[in-house]
Amino acid sequence: MEKVAEGIVIQKAGFQNAPIMNIRPLKKLGQHFLKDANIARKIVDSLQLPEEALVIEIGPGPGVLTEWLVQKPWQIVAVEVDSRLVERLHNRFGTTDRLRVLNADFLTLNLSELLADFSNRPAGLIGNLPYNLTSPILFKLLEHFLEIQQTVFMVQKEVGERLAASPGSKTYGILSVFCQFYARVEYLFTVPAHLFYPPPKVQSGVIRLTMNPKAEERLADPALFKRVVKLAFQQRRKMLRNSLSQLLPVSKLTKLNLDLSRRPETLSVDEFVELANHIQKIMSQDATWES
Repeated sequence: MEKVAEGIVIQKAGFQNAPIMNIRPLKKLGQHFLKDANIARKIVDSLQLPEEALVIEIGPGPGVLTEWLVQKPWQIVAVEVDSRLVERLHNRFGTTDRLRVLNADFLTLNLSELLADFSNRPAGLIGNLPYNLTSPILFKLLEHFLEIQQTVFMVQKEVGERLAASPGSKTYGILSVFCQFYARVEYLFTVPAHLFYPPPKVQSGVIRLTMNPKAEERLADPALFKRVVKLAFQQRRKMLRNSLSQLLPVSKLTKLNLDLSRRPETLSVDEFVELANHIQKIMSQDATWES
């Protein structure tokens, strides 16, 4: 055993196939435990935050990432929905002021309330996300773009590539636009399936999102921007003329300075911003005229 700062006791690194092999992963929770210490260290080292930061770990599982997190100077809050693993985390790392383990579902957690408890600290998120929960977790993250500085997540490789995709590619979509609008998205590296227990059927990818707290300053109406993007990609094979007709009549669409025969995956993030702002301007003019 090795003792580190704040009285936290951890096992020596290099636990390639332990201490997770005696834990039965729950399929209903999408559990696939990383079992490679070097990859775990690399993921934690990818999170670039000041020493006084708060780091919320989503789904710590048996503590593979936690082992490296507690060696950083950060305040750690680990959020784990599986009560079996919460007990193991307490037994493994003990109880300290610098590590808090919560038995909770991150998706129903009041994140604003938690962040308010550490309001004097810059905040970051990290975690090996269940594949089936990646999208809702990312959408929740984006709702808190003003409060969170950076995140590092391990996700399904295809999803990671989608988040960083460029306009015109088949994988470019709603999450691509939203994540790239609110953050700088970096696809860092790929993690092979055999480094997990049990091994998933696909590879994983590690992504880093560095949030832009000034993102919405570019928007006339953030809610309208989100609605425009979602409407466009709900019918991604159709021309923008068809999807945007749910917002404006055809007579008004002609006022938009955009080729409406284009499909949504061809628009850059900046073009979506310009489009939403122009639609808002037309709506405002109509409202003023009607009043």
